Amino acid sequence: MNTLTPWQIELIPWYAFGIYWVITWLRVKRAKTREPLTSRLITMVPLVFAFELVFSNWLRIGPLRLRFVPAEEWIEWAGVVLTSLGAATAIWARYCLGQFWSSRVSLKEGHQLIRSGPYAYVRHPIYSGMLLGMIGTALVVGEWRGVLAVALVLAAHSYKALREESLLSGEFGEEYATYRRRAGFLFPRFSAGAGMDTHARRT
Repeated sequence: MNTLTPWQIELIPWYAFGIYWVITWLRVKRAKTREPLTSRLITMVPLVFAFELVFSNWLRIGPLRLRFVPAEEWIEWAGVVLTSLGAATAIWARYCLGQFWSSRVSLKEGHQLIRSGPYAYVRHPIYSGMLLGMIGTALVVGEWRGVLAVALVLAAHSYKALREESLLSGEFGEEYATYRRRAGFLFPRFSAGAGMDTHARRT
């Protein structure tokens, strides 16, 4: 019986992430506002390119195929752990967001400000989880194309998160301003006030 390689196990969290997204795709509320297609593409194109960098070989060219970490098995397994934690965080956040999730920057009908689960500590935990997962994948790949993929995911999700914050600030006003002071942007804020107010409120 053949033993699974770190790379084969590395794929499992991403498969779980994708399957959960497909299952929950249709269980969302109708959007009352939605970002234009151009803004959507600014986010999606870098993300698609980032995943192509690490999950296909056609971009293993020039310096992108050089290693930034030694080809050590313990580094690969550390990457698998990080990817698993990242995917689990993103799935947990997606579960907490429930019917108010959207692949686009939008507000749903009867939108609520979610502050439960990972949202008690970080304002965009889905993006945080995906970023952590990509860092893990970059370690498993071990090549500079993985570092570029991490940078693209960080840039794309930061841009999208800022647009979401502008929309939510307009919708929830001071309530969202208070939440921003308590929870981190993409990285958790474990301050005295973080995690205390975790109830979703309806506008």
